[in-house]
Amino acid sequence: MNTAFLLTGGNLGDRKETLAQAKDLIAEQCGAVVATSSLYETAAWGNADQPAFLNQALQLETTLTARQLMRRLLKLEKLMGRVRKEKYGPRIIDIDILLFNNEVHNYPLLKLPHPEMQNRRFALLPLAEIAPTMVHPVLNKTAKQLLKECKDELEVKKIRR
Repeated sequence: MNTAFLLTGGNLGDRKETLAQAKDLIAEQCGAVVATSSLYETAAWGNADQPAFLNQALQLETTLTARQLMRRLLKLEKLMGRVRKEKYGPRIIDIDILLFNNEVHNYPLLKLPHPEMQNRRFALLPLAEIAPTMVHPVLNKTAKQLLKECKDELEVKKIRR
């Protein structure tokens, strides 16, 4: 069994409903979702002229390999209406693999651990909530340590459920 930590997010439509739907589809088609973070809201990163994002981290237990999981997640994004127009643009759903076991990959469509996670508070806060002691396999620091050292100044607010 493999353990993956995912980050779901979106800033279009009914964001809470979209993240709930993504979680259900991931559980149906990828494996067991064994931990779910709170929802977090943050201003858009990289292109600030768009609505705020909601993000949520999920811990997934799966029999899929990292590449199989990435392909499945891309299909789920498309199924949910994701259209890729511009980098850092608005989107109904985005599903990223932050960590997959202790694996390190550098393929065109799959870079693990996620190459920017240590620089993004909106990814680290929900990850540290569900897996504070999970160690980044390249930086050899826990999610909690990475969050403490993160220089990203965008405000990330926990949303009441």
